[in-house]
Amino acid sequence: MAKGINKVFLLGNVGRDPEIKSTPGGTVIATFSLATADRQKDQQGQWKDVTEWHNIVAAGRTAEVVRDYAKKGAQIHIEGKIQTRSWDDKSTGAKKYRTEIFVGELTLLGATSDEQNAPNRNSGKAAAQLAETATPNSRSEAGKKVDDGTYITDDDIPF
Repeated sequence: MAKGINKVFLLGNVGRDPEIKSTPGGTVIATFSLATADRQKDQQGQWKDVTEWHNIVAAGRTAEVVRDYAKKGAQIHIEGKIQTRSWDDKSTGAKKYRTEIFVGELTLLGATSDEQNAPNRNSGKAAAQLAETATPNSRSEAGKKVDDGTYITDDDIPF
């Protein structure tokens, strides 16, 4: 059988603050929803925005970045793979399914509305402005100047 391709690219907004858990081995896991929008014509011929909700799962260092910077409303780009889990419901015995996107790479693209309204807050602002990719090997340019006039070095960026 030929090898298949399982690759997903999503650009959307975080629907809820991430839920953070740890495995018994200490790996950090972040789960959250991501909303993507598409424009479609309705039966009357009017354009309408249709929102699709995705279940997102990040692990390891990427999950730590999600925990620290990806808050509700933040715009992000995800590159990953799709996977469907199944299990038997304990109370009814019925087969249950959940389709999730497992994050391979994550790019923070925009601040949440709260961060845009609080210019002195640095929690996600610098990371959002730099739009860095959250992979273990990514680094920003040393001494990069951000909008508020301060300089950021590699030591200031958590990924």
